[in-house]
Amino acid sequence: MGKKDKKNKGKGAEKTAAKTEKKLCQKLRKRLATLGEEDIEKIVKDIEAEEKRKNKVIEKVVPEPTRRANFSFVPHPDKDQLILFGGEFYDGQKTKMFNDLFFYNIAKNEWRLISAPGAPPPRCSHQMVALSSDKGQLWLFGGEFSSASESQFHHYKDLWVFRMAEKKWEKVICKDTPPSRSGHRMICVKKHLIVFGGFHDNLRECKYYNDVHIFNLETYAWKKIEPVGTGPSPRSSCQMVPLPDGGILISGGYSKQTVKKDVDKGIVHTDAFILTPDKNDFEKGKWKWSRVKPSGIKISPRSSFPLCHAPPHWAYAFGGVMDNEEDEDDDMESEFYNDLYVLNLESLTWRTVTVSEKASNKMELEGEQEVEVEMEEEKVLADDGVFKVTQGPARSAQVSKGDSSGGEGSSVFTPRPRMSCGMAIKHGVLYLYGGLFEKDEVQYTLADFYSLDLKKLNDWKIIIEDNLLNHDWHKEESSDTDDSEEDISEDEEEEEDDEEDSDEDMED
Repeated sequence: MGKKDKKNKGKGAEKTAAKTEKKLCQKLRKRLATLGEEDIEKIVKDIEAEEKRKNKVIEKVVPEPTRRANFSFVPHPDKDQLILFGGEFYDGQKTKMFNDLFFYNIAKNEWRLISAPGAPPPRCSHQMVALSSDKGQLWLFGGEFSSASESQFHHYKDLWVFRMAEKKWEKVICKDTPPSRSGHRMICVKKHLIVFGGFHDNLRECKYYNDVHIFNLETYAWKKIEPVGTGPSPRSSCQMVPLPDGGILISGGYSKQTVKKDVDKGIVHTDAFILTPDKNDFEKGKWKWSRVKPSGIKISPRSSFPLCHAPPHWAYAFGGVMDNEEDEDDDMESEFYNDLYVLNLESLTWRTVTVSEKASNKMELEGEQEVEVEMEEEKVLADDGVFKVTQGPARSAQVSKGDSSGGEGSSVFTPRPRMSCGMAIKHGVLYLYGGLFEKDEVQYTLADFYSLDLKKLNDWKIIIEDNLLNHDWHKEESSDTDDSEEDISEDEEEEEDDEEDSDEDMED
């Protein structure tokens, strides 16, 4: 009797879960019908099929990429070029996703768009690395796709390679692929792609990851590794960079924690860890986590900022965002940053980088030397109606242990604060593109482009100036009537579903 009761109880739990899933699917289908949207899985499959039908490569010189955030932006491994792929743009009502591939020629200041057959579907928050192998390769993994209304999300677990010499995309099919995710990090170390973290959100639950997967670029095989020791907690939007001794630094990041039903609290992580392979044997050797505490200045808590490696042993970080939540009911306020930092990857020491306007001023990172510059009158460098940038009495160019104010309040021009931007370093020059920030309940997606010589540190160069007065933003309108109609509609749906379930129960 007891065994039979347990068996029936198990079936009842499965049946309840199935009914819940059925109701959610029915509500989603009705909502999509109202919005005029197809199921997102069908949308993605149709896009991929359309890309496969293309039979020739189209390459042309174009203006700069459109406004976007959460794209990939990497230096070409061999040529004096930068490479940009994907991203997203939100105008207040609809989201647009991209899968365009741009090559930026630094010497010519020229953007070239390459449309090749079989390209990956549009996505954002993915990861891409560029390698010299086989005359140039781009490896791309994961990311997410959103419907225009953001009522549906699809997270990818696909792996792609773009062969630059042939201008050809290839979807790599293999076993043991990591679970679908976005907001993860990926780097290449010794012919292996290494993937850490990320998240998956299906609008019902959000799961964060702290797993590590490696992909062998010679055998085309995935492997999940289980490092010993205590590693980072699950997170996305962290920083990941290779170290000179063969280790991998992972620091910071963001995750959400459920405090009660339907209420989540954002957590900005400030800890740091090193992942080390045993004797550099990626396949058979053991991996180990070690917690570390970088020295130098202490960067204020933030997330969604890039950390770019600069040979031989430097890494630069710019901007980021910190969401301030006083309590569950208050509106969230976000603080955006535009300060620049450098990390010594040998000593794991952070320094603030302050840019001078004089070409004669030098900055020596090792000695933390300060050089004074002459005072000049304040002048307006840019005014787009949203931000007014002025240049006043110049401060000294320096790298300091104690000053963490960064670019804010600087007397020289600094790109406006932002998160989720693209940053790449090529031949000792840092390039910064796009991203987003919020001001007065408007989310601005950027299309500006800057460069900074990391040896001279004598002013940010404006390559593309962005006039935010041309930024489209449509404030989403809502009313109590609409909300009440939606509530009534949902109640009617639940009554219909309950009637169907009652009929099914009677049949059972």
